[in-house]
Amino acid sequence: MDHPQSSIIDHRLSIGRGFTLVECLIGLAISAVLLAAVAVAFNASVTSYVDNEDLFWTVNSARGALARMTSQIRNAGYPFEVSPGVFRIMAVDANEPSHRCRFWTADDHDFTFEFRAADGRLYLIDNDTEGEYVLCENVTAASFTKTPMDPGPDGWIDSKSVQILLTINKGGAPRTLSAAAVVRRNLGS
Repeated sequence: MDHPQSSIIDHRLSIGRGFTLVECLIGLAISAVLLAAVAVAFNASVTSYVDNEDLFWTVNSARGALARMTSQIRNAGYPFEVSPGVFRIMAVDANEPSHRCRFWTADDHDFTFEFRAADGRLYLIDNDTEGEYVLCENVTAASFTKTPMDPGPDGWIDSKSVQILLTINKGGAPRTLSAAAVVRRNLGS
């Protein structure tokens, strides 16, 4: 004779078994943990992308500033009349402090590149009009190392070349870029 309890168990097995409430809650908890892990990983990748993009644009801006500075320094030089019939090329002032680089263009415009630590910017200053233009932001250090020439008869000390070091910082990731420019008009001197 069949036992009454075994027939109930056989009946349950024959119609299929569903999930109990405890099993559903455990599955839900595991799914929630997995989704939270995926959300954290996705958020970290988005944050990393934004930080890298900001750093890219900052470095790109600094490279553009370096390209402009080296181009203008290479082409610097204005023939200045020291005495009647005696000319001297005025290109890059070797006596400027290391955070500044003053130069004259071929058409006698007086400009200065200047780093200001107080606001973390690199400026182009038009000394003729006193206009100031921001070349680069997020700058933590900048220096212009000038290679001086022998002083002229008027005491003017020009530069043969200028080495530029520019340190930028965006999002705690400092980068140092460098460039050098030889003053073309002073090559033969």
